[in-house]
Amino acid sequence: MDYKDTNAALSTITYNKEEIEAPTQNIYEAISIIAKRAEQINGDLKKELVEKLDEFATYNDSLEEVFENKEQIEVSKFYERLPKPAAIAVEEWLNDKVYHRTPDAE
Repeated sequence: MDYKDTNAALSTITYNKEEIEAPTQNIYEAISIIAKRAEQINGDLKKELVEKLDEFATYNDSLEEVFENKEQIEVSKFYERLPKPAAIAVEEWLNDKVYHRTPDAE
Protein backbone atom coordinates (compact mmCIF):
# COMPACT_ATOMS: atom_id res chain seq x y z
CA MET A 1 0.00 0.00 0.00
CA ASP A 2 1.17 3.51 -0.68
CA TYR A 3 1.31 5.33 2.65
CA LYS A 4 2.55 8.55 1.07
CA ASP A 5 -0.93 9.45 -0.19
CA THR A 6 -2.69 9.02 3.14
CA ASN A 7 -4.85 11.69 4.71
CA ALA A 8 -3.95 10.63 8.24
CA ALA A 9 -3.57 13.40 10.77
CA LEU A 10 -0.09 14.72 11.43
CA SER A 11 -1.17 16.24 14.71
CA THR A 12 -3.15 14.97 17.66
CA ILE A 13 -6.89 14.80 17.11
CA THR A 14 -9.75 13.37 19.15
CA TYR A 15 -11.74 10.50 17.70
CA ASN A 16 -15.30 9.53 18.53
CA LYS A 17 -15.26 6.36 20.64
CA GLU A 18 -18.49 5.09 19.08
CA GLU A 19 -17.04 5.35 15.56
CA ILE A 20 -13.97 3.34 16.53
CA GLU A 21 -15.84 0.56 18.32
CA ALA A 22 -18.73 0.35 15.82
CA PRO A 23 -17.37 -2.50 13.63
CA THR A 24 -16.58 -4.79 16.59
CA GLN A 25 -18.94 -3.48 19.31
CA ASN A 26 -15.93 -3.67 21.66
CA ILE A 27 -13.47 -0.79 22.08
CA TYR A 28 -10.69 -3.05 23.36
CA GLU A 29 -10.94 -5.39 20.39
CA ALA A 30 -10.98 -2.43 17.99
CA ILE A 31 -7.88 -0.91 19.57
CA SER A 32 -6.13 -4.28 19.46
CA ILE A 33 -6.86 -4.61 15.74
CA ILE A 34 -5.68 -1.03 15.10
CA ALA A 35 -2.47 -1.69 17.05
CA LYS A 36 -1.72 -4.83 15.04
CA ARG A 37 -2.31 -2.93 11.79
CA ALA A 38 -0.01 -0.12 13.00
CA GLU A 39 2.73 -2.72 13.60
CA GLN A 40 2.27 -4.02 10.04
CA ILE A 41 2.47 -0.50 8.62
CA ASN A 42 5.56 0.27 10.69
CA GLY A 43 7.25 -2.89 9.41
CA ASP A 44 6.40 -2.00 5.80
CA LEU A 45 7.72 1.55 6.16
CA LYS A 46 10.90 0.38 7.89
CA LYS A 47 11.58 -2.22 5.19
CA GLU A 48 11.01 0.35 2.44
CA LEU A 49 13.28 2.92 4.13
CA VAL A 50 16.08 0.40 4.68
CA GLU A 51 15.90 -0.65 1.01
CA LYS A 52 16.17 2.96 -0.13
CA LEU A 53 19.02 3.77 2.25
CA ASP A 54 20.93 0.64 1.18
CA GLU A 55 21.31 2.26 -2.23
CA PHE A 56 23.54 4.88 -0.59
CA ALA A 57 25.57 2.47 1.54
CA THR A 58 29.31 2.25 1.02
CA TYR A 59 31.03 -0.92 2.12
CA ASN A 60 34.63 -0.08 2.95
CA ASP A 61 36.45 -0.70 6.19
CA SER A 62 38.54 2.43 6.24
CA LEU A 63 38.12 5.00 8.96
CA GLU A 64 37.76 7.84 6.52
CA GLU A 65 35.41 10.65 7.38
CA VAL A 66 31.86 9.81 6.43
CA PHE A 67 30.52 12.53 4.20
CA GLU A 68 26.86 13.40 4.09
CA ASN A 69 24.86 12.48 1.06
CA LYS A 70 22.15 15.06 0.44
CA GLU A 71 19.89 12.55 -1.32
CA GLN A 72 20.12 10.20 1.64
CA ILE A 73 19.23 13.02 4.01
CA GLU A 74 16.22 13.97 1.87
CA VAL A 75 14.95 10.37 1.87
CA SER A 76 15.26 10.21 5.65
CA LYS A 77 13.48 13.55 6.12
CA PHE A 78 10.66 12.42 3.82
CA TYR A 79 9.99 9.37 5.97
CA GLU A 80 10.18 11.45 9.15
CA ARG A 81 7.43 13.74 7.81
CA LEU A 82 5.01 10.87 7.16
CA PRO A 83 2.17 10.40 9.64
CA LYS A 84 2.78 7.94 12.45
CA PRO A 85 1.78 4.32 11.72
CA ALA A 86 -0.89 4.48 14.44
CA ALA A 87 -2.53 7.49 12.77
CA ILE A 88 -2.52 5.70 9.42
CA ALA A 89 -4.02 2.58 11.04
CA VAL A 90 -6.81 4.59 12.70
CA GLU A 91 -7.63 6.28 9.39
CA GLU A 92 -7.77 2.91 7.63
CA TRP A 93 -9.98 1.51 10.41
CA LEU A 94 -12.44 4.40 10.21
CA ASN A 95 -12.59 4.10 6.39
CA ASP A 96 -13.27 0.32 6.57
CA LYS A 97 -10.00 -0.57 4.85
CA VAL A 98 -8.92 -3.07 7.53
CA TYR A 99 -10.10 -6.65 7.26
CA HIS A 100 -10.63 -8.42 10.55
CA ARG A 101 -12.35 -11.59 11.64
CA THR A 102 -13.00 -13.50 14.83
CA PRO A 103 -11.70 -17.08 14.65
CA ASP A 104 -14.53 -18.43 16.89
CA ALA A 105 -17.31 -16.92 14.75
CA GLU A 106 -18.54 -18.71 11.68
